[in-house]
Amino acid sequence: MTTTDRQGAEAIRGWLSQRCGIHFPEHKIEQLRQRLARVQRDFAMRDLSDIAGRLNSGTSMELQLAVMHAASTNHTYFFREVDVLDSFRTRILPQLAQRDEIRIWSAACAAGDEAYTLAILIAETLGPAALRRTAILGTDISAPVIAEAEAATYPENRLDRVPPDHLARWFEPAEGGRLRVRKELRDVCTFRQMNLKTQPYPFRKTFQAVFCRNVLYYFERDDQIATLRALHEVTEPGGWLITSVTENVREVCAPWTPHANGIFRKEGA
Repeated sequence: MTTTDRQGAEAIRGWLSQRCGIHFPEHKIEQLRQRLARVQRDFAMRDLSDIAGRLNSGTSMELQLAVMHAASTNHTYFFREVDVLDSFRTRILPQLAQRDEIRIWSAACAAGDEAYTLAILIAETLGPAALRRTAILGTDISAPVIAEAEAATYPENRLDRVPPDHLARWFEPAEGGRLRVRKELRDVCTFRQMNLKTQPYPFRKTFQAVFCRNVLYYFERDDQIATLRALHEVTEPGGWLITSVTENVREVCAPWTPHANGIFRKEGA
């Protein structure tokens, strides 16, 4: 990496941390450069310093969105971290079974795999009729992956962890050998672009469960604390936060109460 590129990467690192809460440590600076290579080509930029200058000038929203999309991690698949999902199914869903409305937020949802997985779990655990009183919101900082989530069409390798009977029930053939989520599940899930660092969150109703997995470990400690508190504010008393088992946030999880690996609760009713 040239000196100019390194200086540019450092400036972009600072911009991402301040704007999005995404933290690239020093040892991942080369990974950041690789992710930005396509942005550099697409926008005909000379080097990373050129990108950094345009970002800091605030003159190109299109470039800002492209950099945020390149930097955010969107590798995901259906039924990820099945132990956490089992805890949701056995510990949390029985408490929601009699609710008039089930409201769940899949924060940092990437291409919608998690949101649709949760809809499948609700239908399979509480019965398909429960979908009529379920609302799942999926949000992500990246506009392109939100568009993927709304399209709800996936290659088979993203679905290889879906149980075969669930796959037959909740997916239908699509073009190019892909599979599409059936309308019953698509109607339950709404997707919006959103930056978790833009707080407070603009919701009129609180959620009974919030999934925020595989994103907090990209935040610096202060941003982790601020995000966990903001999530707490939009969760109803007695509601739940579900994180990844690989995210060690117990030391900064207040005011959440830890219940199991990756499972936290907002004390109250």
